[in-house]
Amino acid sequence: MISNKIIRNTFLALFLMTFSMYSQNKEENKVVEDIIKEANENSQLESLAHHLLDVIGPRLVGTPQMKQANDWVVDTYDDWGISAENEQWGEWKAWERGITHVDMVSPRVQSLEGMQLAWSPSTPQEGITAEVIAIPRIKDSLDFVKWLPNVKGKFVLTSMKQITGRPDENWEEFATETSYERMKQQRDSLTKEWLQNIARTGYGRRGIIKAFEDAGAAGILSSYWSKGFGVNRIFSSRTENIPTLDIEMEDYTMLYRLAESGNAPTLKVVAQSKDLGVVPTFNTIGKIEGKELPNEYVILSAHLDSWDGATGATDNGTGTILMMEVMRILKKVYPNPKRTILVGHWGSEEQGLNGSRAFVEDHPEIVEHVQAVFNQDNGTGRVIEISGAGYLNAYDYISRWMYPVPREIKDQIKTDFPGSPSSGGSDNASFVAAGVPAFYLSALDWSYRKYTWHTNRDTYDKIVFDDVRSNVILTAIMAYMASEDPNLASREKIVLPIDPRTGEQKIWPEQRSPKRRGGLDD
Repeated sequence: MISNKIIRNTFLALFLMTFSMYSQNKEENKVVEDIIKEANENSQLESLAHHLLDVIGPRLVGTPQMKQANDWVVDTYDDWGISAENEQWGEWKAWERGITHVDMVSPRVQSLEGMQLAWSPSTPQEGITAEVIAIPRIKDSLDFVKWLPNVKGKFVLTSMKQITGRPDENWEEFATETSYERMKQQRDSLTKEWLQNIARTGYGRRGIIKAFEDAGAAGILSSYWSKGFGVNRIFSSRTENIPTLDIEMEDYTMLYRLAESGNAPTLKVVAQSKDLGVVPTFNTIGKIEGKELPNEYVILSAHLDSWDGATGATDNGTGTILMMEVMRILKKVYPNPKRTILVGHWGSEEQGLNGSRAFVEDHPEIVEHVQAVFNQDNGTGRVIEISGAGYLNAYDYISRWMYPVPREIKDQIKTDFPGSPSSGGSDNASFVAAGVPAFYLSALDWSYRKYTWHTNRDTYDKIVFDDVRSNVILTAIMAYMASEDPNLASREKIVLPIDPRTGEQKIWPEQRSPKRRGGLDD
């Protein structure tokens, strides 16, 4: 027979357990409510975006603006009472963009839209005035060698001529089916002929640039159209002494038509830039130290650098301000986290995930004890997909961490468990390669690939702040829940499937070292 004392003690234990769980749930609910309230009623997203994008501007690695952004993030965190520092991981070719003016002065006068590519050599102060020449149909490499001296002193058109500046969806909406199909066939034929013509020169698309420079060309003109109205992608120059410029598709095709028809256009180009030698390059790391488990970590992740055709608003200004706002809110409503919360604003993601790869390589003591990494890097849209990244038990802990997220946010998110490991694309891949549960918060497209990804139109006005604010709430709650989780997340990986292309079993991505001397050892 059970004694009254045992019964009393059992009831007391159950009461204390129930009370403890009630108190814990009440505290959890209070933090979640405070996160939502702060994000909605005191958002700093607009002011953060204005300073980062309008005041500082593009953040090409190795430029003064990139270092200015690093310092601004540190100072902002300091104002919020968050510890932060710039951590050097390498050095880079230093360069600063100046003004670019492109004017056609013959056969008529017109100012054109274009800009020098990143790391392009400068023109003389007075600029360069020269004729524009297109590559003719080449029979073979000997024929190309005979023609090559014609480029001396001229601007050379090195991209194919597009036959339409209308996006395909515009054709689909308005053209007849016959007209649309004829356009696509003509474009495919011209693309094939362009590639074959370059191949007949004996050079690849990169090697031919050096051939033009060695032959005395005045400059290189290209146009990397992204197949949207008025949008070009802006990357880097491959010349050593002459300027390389991207010309918007509409103006570029006009120049091409004029050159082909015998009405050779003449341009005056002033493209100022500065070669600043070599500079250190940094990751900016912020920290809210954990009180119970300070040597275990939840990491918020977003790259700070950008290409510089515009101001890098959706790649990755939105990811940057998202993670900054999450840190601000957590510091205010959850100042004593269980685990340490780190934020990594990585450098040189655009040249190969270099900043995050360096962090993973340089901090094995942190990497070994990471609970989770939450990374965002594909535009301004609300998060609509989270994958388990190939971790067998990701469903268990991701589901727990998402549980308190408001239904109107959570219901829009498709989950994929266990998913598969990312081998590249963004900084989460640097951590996944080291066996860390790192999750990519994949966002709604908002025409990202066509209109803002690495383009001349990636500017503040493309941000949808309501969506970014939704992502702040999601990320802050998941970071809080991951910090408070009584268990460290399992790192058990799935058995990867057979690769249908090779017939071999796929292997987990391998950890790779960063490039630590950018533009210097190439």
